[in-house]
Amino acid sequence: MEIFGYFAAVLIGVSLGLIGGGGSVLTVPVLVYLMGVEPVIATTSSLFIVGFTSLVGGAKAYAKKQIDFRAVTEFGIPSILSIFIARRDILPAIPDVLFNAGGIEITKNIFLMLLFSVLMLFASVSMIKDKRKDLEKEADEKSKESFPTALLGLFVGLITGLLGAGGGFMIIPALVIFLKIPMKTAVGTSLLIIAINSLFGFLFSMKQFSYNWSLLLIFTVLGIAGIFVGARLAEKIPGHHLKRGFGWFILVMGIYIIVKELFLK
Repeated sequence: MEIFGYFAAVLIGVSLGLIGGGGSVLTVPVLVYLMGVEPVIATTSSLFIVGFTSLVGGAKAYAKKQIDFRAVTEFGIPSILSIFIARRDILPAIPDVLFNAGGIEITKNIFLMLLFSVLMLFASVSMIKDKRKDLEKEADEKSKESFPTALLGLFVGLITGLLGAGGGFMIIPALVIFLKIPMKTAVGTSLLIIAINSLFGFLFSMKQFSYNWSLLLIFTVLGIAGIFVGARLAEKIPGHHLKRGFGWFILVMGIYIIVKELFLK
């Protein structure tokens, strides 16, 4: 199982390098089901792995001048605020046992995994539909608006803080539609935003748990390697084909998590 986990770490980086998101939603399930990490610790560990992996991708995009720093600011400041609230106040406030339903005890760990599975389903639909052309068409019909972007930044920060996911599948449409950023620049900008959000999220809760640092470093190195593979694939293979295939994979994973957490305990 660990071998599959390390392979998935590369896949996480490939997705981030290829489409600027998607891979981060795999990190927590991989850590929990393949590497045996507790869900709450996995959400924080994911922030470290995704943060440094995305930072390398963002640096590559910066070298190609594919970063919009105005968008980074509009997303980053609201996101950091909501990440701080989520990690300091909301996550610790969730009780260890929430309720019982139909003889199934819904614990904090189960709740987080179910919430994560819902996020995966939304992400998969976004990737399967492949709205690139629709996004660009819609962007032509909208003027630049900073308020919706900042509002979405707050929401993405909340998701990042609670679940350890970067939210690239939500960030990229917002960048294209509301700020009229070209797709390639949106991908690079998304990586930098994910890096900032994830690393701040990790710092806000780093002292709350103990970590398997060797596992974190190995996953991060493999993810960074995947970033370079994904960037190379993006130059040779139509991104929408890989994006759609990855979307179906995430859809299956999301359904599996729901079934496992509710019925296979």
